[in-house]
Amino acid sequence: MALELTNDNFEELVLKSDKPVLVDFWAEWCGPCRMVGPIVEELAKDYEGKAVIGKVNVDEHGEISSKFGIRNIPTLLVFKNGEVVDKQVGVAQKSVLAGKIDAQM
Repeated sequence: MALELTNDNFEELVLKSDKPVLVDFWAEWCGPCRMVGPIVEELAKDYEGKAVIGKVNVDEHGEISSKFGIRNIPTLLVFKNGEVVDKQVGVAQKSVLAGKIDAQM
């Protein structure tokens, strides 16, 4: 299951991770986010132990969204060594997102 990322755990789980991290910025009212959600959950299972997969609810954790300039959702950011190394705005197929994670392994 994808981790719920918050203002309190974002630095520890994402910025200090020694593994690649995929972060899904989403909101409950966002239709396209509901399409991406199940894909993110599948990726969390597929990459368990190899990468960190998490979600940020932009309505509850606006601080994080602002810090990374999130203006449209869903937006998925890929982090490596605490830095954003890739980005996907909008709905994408699982293979596209997996490719972005694999590129950072």
